[in-house]
Amino acid sequence: MSSDNIHSVLTETRLFAPQPDFVARARLDADGLSALHAAAAADHVGFWAGLARKELGWQTPFTEALDSTQAPNYRWFADGHLNVSANCLDRHLGARGDKIAIRFEGEQGDVATYTYRQLHGEVCKLANALKSLGIGRGDRVVIYMPMVPEAVMAMQACARIGAIHSVVFGGFSASSLRDRIEDAGAKLLITADGGHRAGHIVELKKAADEALAEGCATISKVLVLKRTGHTVNLDPDRDLWWHTLLAEQSDRCDPEWVSAEHPLFLLYTSGSTGKPKGIQHSSGGYLLGATVTCQWVFDLRDDDVFWCTADVGWITGHSYVAYGPLSNGATILMYEGAPTVPDAGRFWKICQDHGVTIFYTAPTAIRALMKLGDEWPVKYDLSKLRLLGSVGEPINPEAWMWYHTAIGKQKLPIVDTWWQTETGSIMISPVPGAVPTKPGSCTKPLPGIAVEVVDENGEAVADANMGGYLVITKPWPSMLRTIWNDNDRYIKTYWSQFQGRCYVAGDSVHRDADGYHWIMGRVDDVLNVSGHRLGTMEVESALVAHPRVAEAAVVGRPHEIKGESVFAFVVCKGLRPSGDEARQLTQELRDWVAKDIGALARPDDIRFAENLPKTRSGKIMRRLLRSIARDEQITQDTSTLENPGIVEQLARKD
Repeated sequence: MSSDNIHSVLTETRLFAPQPDFVARARLDADGLSALHAAAAADHVGFWAGLARKELGWQTPFTEALDSTQAPNYRWFADGHLNVSANCLDRHLGARGDKIAIRFEGEQGDVATYTYRQLHGEVCKLANALKSLGIGRGDRVVIYMPMVPEAVMAMQACARIGAIHSVVFGGFSASSLRDRIEDAGAKLLITADGGHRAGHIVELKKAADEALAEGCATISKVLVLKRTGHTVNLDPDRDLWWHTLLAEQSDRCDPEWVSAEHPLFLLYTSGSTGKPKGIQHSSGGYLLGATVTCQWVFDLRDDDVFWCTADVGWITGHSYVAYGPLSNGATILMYEGAPTVPDAGRFWKICQDHGVTIFYTAPTAIRALMKLGDEWPVKYDLSKLRLLGSVGEPINPEAWMWYHTAIGKQKLPIVDTWWQTETGSIMISPVPGAVPTKPGSCTKPLPGIAVEVVDENGEAVADANMGGYLVITKPWPSMLRTIWNDNDRYIKTYWSQFQGRCYVAGDSVHRDADGYHWIMGRVDDVLNVSGHRLGTMEVESALVAHPRVAEAAVVGRPHEIKGESVFAFVVCKGLRPSGDEARQLTQELRDWVAKDIGALARPDDIRFAENLPKTRSGKIMRRLLRSIARDEQITQDTSTLENPGIVEQLARKD
């Protein structure tokens, strides 16, 4: 075996079978899942075509399922016409018109609900308002809003008239907003006076004004939602209040029928060059992926209250807040604020008060809530919960077990999902009524998803103890179509490594003897220690398994002998250790990792902190940690950090 292969050092043998009472009611059991896999294996394209005809409403049915003539720019259902908003709203008005579509709670405690009929009416008013501003098919609209129902309305309204939306996370800075507006060539910006977060007002309108003052010549109008009510500047020639403009509009707006390949949205994600990539998703294929994965992975039922905690500024908020659940006629919950305001019980109180049945959140949130103690969830009635989910990054086994025990009471299935902005929908995940779970593993690919683990030469890795590149060998409907205005970059980034034979996800993975997949981290996060390649996630999992450790992040630091050394940032339960206590715990943790997974993985450096540098969505800024570990000057934009002051603390060597 080549020394360039990634070594797996994580051993996890615990297995949790689905509970019999869950299986008895599940939409998909083991036999049903096997049948889907068999159908996809027998006819990959026909499998997806059948689902598209069954699950989506078409104005003009497609005649060709997959066009591969311009591969890797694949086209799915291209001669079919549909409308995404009509699929999410109009088709439910008969049977579910009076069913609640959105339940909302603001950080300050305000609550609102919208039935499908009410949501449809508001979306139609906004769609008409957009048309009155000259927005139509193919025009780009940037949405820069707090996590409120109007953000979903804005996305749906764009889809209704064939406009292409690009949601920019409300935590991004003015310069980040400007870059995305300019790259998209947007004609309209939809924003708010502000939002509520961690007891403060997020100054969205102020940031928008700064962005527009520095450029953005394509923007003609700015539509402003009054959310906080605090004073903001309005340009009389450019800015319009949401409520004023919508008061003049009809609540009826016919959907614009577009090709299934018509771009639904652009979503910008960071790139290795520092220039954000505008990931372009289609209408039909994307919606199909979001729709069926909601059914398979979340066992979605008509009486569920589905809470995905992700902001709509991220792909998870697109697929599992704004589109997938609504396409299925589900009730979704949206929450605007921070998970610890006014205290560490906020998430669990929301679950209790709104009868949440499905809870889907990020490992960083799980670890943060675990750190705050078991006493918080036990204060609330979580008996309505029936399914838990994890998304965003690999979840370490220790956090998985806490989630399973403290929140799931050792009864609820956990769906640990792997997917990306680029994939559009979940790719690898347990199906909760059919697949036993292992703490820390996303288990097996979903039906119709062809995943392989390959080495640096593109050859399959057969050894269960060896990792490799995660690649996808067949096109799937919800895949990205290109990078906006840069198709060469699309091909180079995702398809060039193995001569276009497969999509390269950029993650390292190993597949165990049972066929379960274990994500080891980003390939560029892999450490090369003395010629051995180690996944950072496995070292982090070992650290977090120590009883004193709440959270850990591992990066590489150049080493003149080893090539790279292991540098760990550690957050402890309780107070941050210092002095002799810190020195003693450092040695203890180094020995702990060496005993758990081998001396090769023993951290050379451990730095304690009160927290890790995270965005407001819970993502750890690993590039920032790499710079700190290497004593480099911080050049990254830190405006999206939940707590920018943590950078100074991490940089100190005490």
